Amino acid sequence: MTARAASRPVGTVTRGTTNPNRLRRMDRWIAAAHGAGLRRAADPVAVDLGYGAAPWTAVELLLRLRTVAPHARVVGVEIEPARVAAARPYERDGLVFRHGGFEVPVPGRPTLIRAANVLRQYDEDQVAAVWERLCARLAPADPATGSRGGLLVEGTCDEIGRRHVWVALGPEGPRTVTFATRLGSLDRPSDLAERLPKALIHRNVPGEPVHAFLRDFDRAWAAAAPYASYGARQRWIRAVRALTADWPVTDDAGRWRQGEVTVTWESLAPRG
Repeated sequence: MTARAASRPVGTVTRGTTNPNRLRRMDRWIAAAHGAGLRRAADPVAVDLGYGAAPWTAVELLLRLRTVAPHARVVGVEIEPARVAAARPYERDGLVFRHGGFEVPVPGRPTLIRAANVLRQYDEDQVAAVWERLCARLAPADPATGSRGGLLVEGTCDEIGRRHVWVALGPEGPRTVTFATRLGSLDRPSDLAERLPKALIHRNVPGEPVHAFLRDFDRAWAAAAPYASYGARQRWIRAVRALTADWPVTDDAGRWRQGEVTVTWESLAPRG
């Protein structure tokens, strides 16, 4: 292999679709779930991997992370050189843009890698290798400080960010799956199935855990219909509370009020 081939970014060019405020739900969750980890880090670097044809999501990520970790820095990484060139005028203190892919071309080990709508075009059997590669780039766990290490957040959302599902992974692998939605846009929880990340979207079939979860969520949503008179939020909270009887929900009503619910990865992981 030549030196030139070895330095070639890993991955393929995405469609590049992006919109301002598209990833607000994911960002809000990251700030809540990983804010302490970012504050503990000596150099809290976050990577917006595959930010797309415009740099809005990277700009917004910096603003949102700095509300919980004032010294956070963001590196936007794109595999398409023209997109990097177009983003450079938006660089500022704490925000830079780099050409690259899944090799994550930043010094050291990032505290956060966010990869939204990047793996959707890949085949399901490619996901595990990408996850493994990205997790290996994360800051390691540190038992001395109680740190669980860096966080990879990989998922999919619609074009304006109303519906979103993501997997959170640490250096050791996948941890949780989060479903997040603007509740006014939802007829039933299984509407989120079309936004399942690549590792799960083809597993929404009978016999697979994610299918059973969405089935049970729809049933809990239907049973909570009387609460709709108090608003969609109260109905969602009631439905999620019912889910906790049979599913390992990891968050609490404070997050449910945001139109979210998080469960363990093990409970939804594909069979086989």
